[in-house]
Amino acid sequence: MSPISTPDGSSPPARPANSPAGEPAGSTDRAAPRPRPTPEPDGTSRPGPSTRGATGPHQSDATTPHPSAVHLGTADRTGSADAAERATRDLAAQFEDEKPGRVLTGPTGLLLTGVSLAVGALALWQVFRPLSQGSKYYLIIFLAGVLPLVFLAYPADLRLPARFRARRRRIDSESTDGNNADRDSESTRTRPTATDWVLVALAAAACLYPVLPIPIGTGGGGYNAFLDRQGLLAPVDLVLGTVLLLLLLEACRRTTGWILPAVCLLFLGYGYYGGLLPQSWPVAHAGLDFSQLVDAFYNSDSGFYGTPLDVAASYIVLFTIYGAVLELSGAGRFFVELSAAAFRRSRTAAGRTAVASGFLLGTVSGSGAATTVSIGAVTWPLLRRAGYPPERAGGMLAAAGVGAILSPPTLGAAAFIIAEYLGVSYLQVLGWATVPTVLYYLGILLSVEIDARRSGVRPVVIDVGSPWRLLARFGYHFASLIAIIVFLAVGVSATRAVVFAIVLAIALSYLDRAHRLTPARLVTALVTGVRGVLAVTAVCAAAGIITATTTKTGLGPQAAALLIGGAKAATSDPTLVLVLTALLAAVALSLLGLAVPVTASFVIGWVIVGPALLDLGVTAPAAAMFVFYFAVLSEVSPPTALAAVAAAAVTGGRLVPTMWQTLRYALPAYLTPIAFVITPAGLGLLGIGGVQRIAFAAVVTALSVAVLAVAAGGWLPGVGPAGVPERVLGALAGVTLLWLEPVPVAVGTALAVVAAVGVLVRRGSAGRPSSEPVEEKL
Repeated sequence: MSPISTPDGSSPPARPANSPAGEPAGSTDRAAPRPRPTPEPDGTSRPGPSTRGATGPHQSDATTPHPSAVHLGTADRTGSADAAERATRDLAAQFEDEKPGRVLTGPTGLLLTGVSLAVGALALWQVFRPLSQGSKYYLIIFLAGVLPLVFLAYPADLRLPARFRARRRRIDSESTDGNNADRDSESTRTRPTATDWVLVALAAAACLYPVLPIPIGTGGGGYNAFLDRQGLLAPVDLVLGTVLLLLLLEACRRTTGWILPAVCLLFLGYGYYGGLLPQSWPVAHAGLDFSQLVDAFYNSDSGFYGTPLDVAASYIVLFTIYGAVLELSGAGRFFVELSAAAFRRSRTAAGRTAVASGFLLGTVSGSGAATTVSIGAVTWPLLRRAGYPPERAGGMLAAAGVGAILSPPTLGAAAFIIAEYLGVSYLQVLGWATVPTVLYYLGILLSVEIDARRSGVRPVVIDVGSPWRLLARFGYHFASLIAIIVFLAVGVSATRAVVFAIVLAIALSYLDRAHRLTPARLVTALVTGVRGVLAVTAVCAAAGIITATTTKTGLGPQAAALLIGGAKAATSDPTLVLVLTALLAAVALSLLGLAVPVTASFVIGWVIVGPALLDLGVTAPAAAMFVFYFAVLSEVSPPTALAAVAAAAVTGGRLVPTMWQTLRYALPAYLTPIAFVITPAGLGLLGIGGVQRIAFAAVVTALSVAVLAVAAGGWLPGVGPAGVPERVLGALAGVTLLWLEPVPVAVGTALAVVAAVGVLVRRGSAGRPSSEPVEEKL
């Protein structure tokens, strides 16, 4: 990712000030949270990126010879540039689904590096020479390598109640110099404690126990003996299975917070106490004892070692390594510079650059918050110069960043789970996501154009080289992305395709001396990739608690019956029942996504909501993608909206208005999934059906997205402002067009025409944006 640098070679921080330039840093109307200090390798604490050097009206002439110039340092590729890139990554980590981890140095850092290299090498080896004992054996070894690293890389971060903290500080101050408590707290964040090492040992023992060929009482004895005891665990099996259960809950708490472990405990409690419920209740079951639950978690194919963990160990780890390789090879900065070059002379250059950067970075990132921070660090100065308010710019950045989880070829982790659950190739899942992704970014781009005209955004002339020259020099970064698609198209498995892409990216990196992947940098990429999968591995293994409990108790069909029954209570019409069920499911998934990470949200949604949609005749691809989209949209859904929180931290905007702006930009993503479950023609949005169906669905839905963008933005491009009546008609037209049948499409089109005519009538009152361009240099 390219930092912002000044003509004299200095590099200001990657994150602009929390308060926009020209406003006091302590302004009370700014509510965006500041990132916490990031521990340095030496154990000291580095504060969040400072405001010094941020481009703004009060920047000194020593830094910028032209008051409107912002330079993206294309020549500065080392030193301060690397520091700025690290600052951007640190800020991104603060707003991920996972918590920030430790920076480990010394022997502990070497241990983490060594184990990470071993895990990465094992994952690569498994692609071409799978272990003869089977995939479950590989998952056991993989989890044994990853889970202990979680307790080394992530602090416990437990906080005592306020009165106990005050008492402890008072005791420490009376017995010592008063600073020990603060030093102890900081040291636990920068190096593992004795408790962490105990958990590391327990994790290694509990994970490796099923494959250790050592008899332990009536248990142990190796992998085959462990499998033979399925359904009748030995006491040692039960103890170590319980230990692993508790360790996974703690690993999830450390990496994602308290809510996912609480959800897992809720399912665990349902499995154990569900037999005590009145048997007339739909969700009652016969009851399971604790040994049955542990057996389902520890020694079955639907528990800890089920499909979610298989996806993490087989796909996600390889794609995170691939992403690290691309980032270190300079692909991120190239994508941003190419976006700027492509739109350098357009009226809405700043907004288009932000959206295009989000799409291109999303093809390799798969992380909404990280992409938001990366594009925001570079494009926020452009947006600010163009006159975008911090909240509106933050909404645009967050919506563009979340597209990372929706953009092929590296969709979020849940997309790989879809492929495994449905037994289809990953290429098919990419095909299903293509049209919705295009529609999503179409909606954002239309909103950008509308905002530019409605708000009087100033044109920005971006002084950057020709995009063709940039493509000729660095266009090879697209080669590995294209290679993945080509390999998948010719029948190569997704795992082999991404490994071949990694090799190609490494080879092509030597075309750029500043970013060539030397052996040392390759080690960094491998370790970064493995470390990036620690949290998602914990989440995927813990998701086995949910899937196993649902399978053993039959909760899925029971919950589906409740959902459908709620819809049938309102109407008996089959079509309306489907619509109401889809709406109820969308609300349930949105609420669920506020509490748990995207991957866990998809797994829970699929086992609870998926059966309801399937029972109503929705095809499996449509049901799976419906659940996927609403799981992803938790990243932009108030009141959590992690991507919006990250964007507010970058722009300094107020948090709640930024969230609502994000929601407005991402509106098409909330409505499009409804379209491909309520009508058969909606399958065309997933690329299913003939050319005629696909074209019809894509064109009509694009019209719906455009009309909804006009209704939300209050401006018809090329005409002028839209009043409240026209906006209401436009909203009705957009929603009606999502019903992809001839009559609703005709009605929706007629409403859209009436709304457009209404805007034409009031054209005389339209304002004009400022036409004075502002010079921006990248």
